[in-house]
Amino acid sequence: MLNSILLQAQAPSAVPQLLIMVGMFIVMYFFLLRPQSKRAKEQKKFTESISAGEKIVTTAGIHAVINRVNEDGTLQIEVSRGNFMIIDRSAVSMEMTNAFRKKTEGTAVAAK
Repeated sequence: MLNSILLQAQAPSAVPQLLIMVGMFIVMYFFLLRPQSKRAKEQKKFTESISAGEKIVTTAGIHAVINRVNEDGTLQIEVSRGNFMIIDRSAVSMEMTNAFRKKTEGTAVAAK
């Protein structure tokens, strides 16, 4: 008799499992996917607004000044006096450039 009662038990509902999966997707979207796409948009906007004369830092850590913006999407940068390199726009690091600007602004204020 106990065996027949156990066999008649209903299967657990799939709704709680579905809600957990949906909740996990929402959390992943707001904490991982959305911020990453936002940073990518900011980086793209930054690289499109680069102009000659700006001090930059490349993703490889090279500090330079943009000498010329070429029509093919590359930049001619001056690494040191008379030494030029040609790099792609995507090689400019927004984070490093902003940190470099803050550091140089801080030393300029301290020098005055």
